[in-house]
Amino acid sequence: MRVWVDLTNSPHVLVLRPVVERLRAAGHDVRVTARDFAQTVELAQRHGLNAEVIGRHRGEKLGAKAIGFASRSVALVRWARGKHFEIAFGHGSNDVTVAARVLGIPSSTMFDYEWATVQHAVNCRLAQAVVVPDAIPVERLERYGAHGKIRAFPGLKEEYYLAEFEPDPAVLAMLGLDASQPIAVVRTPPAVSLYHRFENPLFADVLDRLRDVQAVVLPRTQRQREELARDFVVPEHAIDAPSLIAFSDLVVSAGGTMNREAVALGTPVWTTFEGRLGAVDAQLIASGRMNRLVDASQLPLHKRASSAAERVRRDPQLLVQLLLSPANMRD
Repeated sequence: MRVWVDLTNSPHVLVLRPVVERLRAAGHDVRVTARDFAQTVELAQRHGLNAEVIGRHRGEKLGAKAIGFASRSVALVRWARGKHFEIAFGHGSNDVTVAARVLGIPSSTMFDYEWATVQHAVNCRLAQAVVVPDAIPVERLERYGAHGKIRAFPGLKEEYYLAEFEPDPAVLAMLGLDASQPIAVVRTPPAVSLYHRFENPLFADVLDRLRDVQAVVLPRTQRQREELARDFVVPEHAIDAPSLIAFSDLVVSAGGTMNREAVALGTPVWTTFEGRLGAVDAQLIASGRMNRLVDASQLPLHKRASSAAERVRRDPQLLVQLLLSPANMRD
């Protein structure tokens, strides 16, 4: 089978890596495209995905996003025409879904945050399969045109792509961190996301709180990188973030994927997200697996005890089957 996988943001590399690897191991011809945004291309290279770089992120403003979406979709159509793909998919990639529809290629879309309205209104209507965690109520997705297309999986997507992962302590030495002292990992707010357009004053308090410990800050933009590098450890290149999280004492993030990676790896985690809470995160907070930060003083500044909780590891082959389901329906 000829398979097309599209990557538009850094976390998607980790999510889809085991899917790509399993497909290639099974003898399928898998081609990967990547958008030049954040550390997507660098991570794809590091994980051996052999991605072809097509298009780039055009900026934070809505008009720029629209231009980027349209131009990249056209570029993908040109690239994919004549390659005879039998299935195409990405994690929240509007670009590949639109391009696949234009070319008559069956497609799947995958996501785990249901309130990205513009994105899902496109993907759920055009794709033949909508692959999501079973924590998301069906009625929240049907409004986007996902009726009859939902392929739900149990648990967190992070429990699938981290299933075979074991942390590598080399990341600590690379960043000059002392494992005997408290380590915090912080992910900046997703200022370029349509569903999170406002400033988060709590985040500034978090940075103040963590100035006296080893704090690694993972920025989303070059501007953030330049501002934060003066006071914190800011990696210059893509790093083994899951290993860093596993060896850390706390994680604070305004986004989603890193928080759920911490949950999957047993590291205490606090969310500063101020947008509309998704069903997955609401379930994690209700169960006590993730904390919602109200005041920066809540953050502990000491070494944590080793987690006795056993990690939940799920077989990525299930994601492979769900993502391929539109192609299999044609057989």
